[in-house]
Amino acid sequence: MRIIYSELCIRASALIWILIILEVGMKLVRFGEKGKERPGIWMGDGRILDVRALAFHIEDYNAHFFLQDGLAQLSSLINDPGASYIDAEGVRLGAPLARPSKIICVGANYAAHAKEFGHEIPSEPILFSKATSAIAGPNDPIVLPAGAQVVDSEVELAVVIGKTASRVRAADALDYVAGYTVLNDVTERVVQKANGQWFRGKGFDTFCPMGPFLVTTDEVPRLDQLRVWQKLNGELLQEADTSDMMFTVPFLIEYISQGMTLFPGDVISTGTPSGIGSARDPQVLMKRGDIVEIGVDGVGAQRSEVR
Repeated sequence: MRIIYSELCIRASALIWILIILEVGMKLVRFGEKGKERPGIWMGDGRILDVRALAFHIEDYNAHFFLQDGLAQLSSLINDPGASYIDAEGVRLGAPLARPSKIICVGANYAAHAKEFGHEIPSEPILFSKATSAIAGPNDPIVLPAGAQVVDSEVELAVVIGKTASRVRAADALDYVAGYTVLNDVTERVVQKANGQWFRGKGFDTFCPMGPFLVTTDEVPRLDQLRVWQKLNGELLQEADTSDMMFTVPFLIEYISQGMTLFPGDVISTGTPSGIGSARDPQVLMKRGDIVEIGVDGVGAQRSEVR
């Protein structure tokens, strides 16, 4: 009996420790040259913790990582005396996720944006997809495709799914979220409108800058109070609050998962506010040499040069 009691105490202590470390928010990053990124933790003091140098089994931030309770494992690395750090200055950051199985985007989720783009206010979410091959790092260049005419950006809060979600209720939806990131829904409007569908106009290479961080949920306690903004060459184009979204994150997870299973690492991009360049008069469009900056306060900011 004493042995059993001792084992129970040890297990209880371990559980308490796990709960404690999970309360510590983290900013996950992937760093290094394109195609060879390594998983890391942004420490906020000019350093990046090199995860793979300490935990060889964590190859990347992908579906396998989330399925194996990777976030809990990362929490224990932060105070490990054997942790290895690199200087963050000058280091390229990739998207904070390895290629997800899908990127689901929500159109016209801010009423003012729906109106400026000529849409009726939707009674239920408008969904479309972006190609995973369009993913780029948060500071990588946005490359205009040959013949591009009308290209602009849309700043969006993106949700990263942490565990398999099927037929989830809105009341439980946030339990399936690993964290949040920033996504730029770059779009070639002529192609978007001419094709009768949005996939190609939004799916060109580099048209999905993501990051810089995957911010864990405990770092974002209020999803309805986040400032969302975009600047082009220093001029503020978009600025709104996530409270303006018509369909909330829990509702979107419930709506999408009713007939479509969401896998760990999948991304839901929640829509953009009004002010996009192509809806302005005159239009404010992306051209070579421009600097695009977007951000969601508390989640991260990007800076991309247009080429």
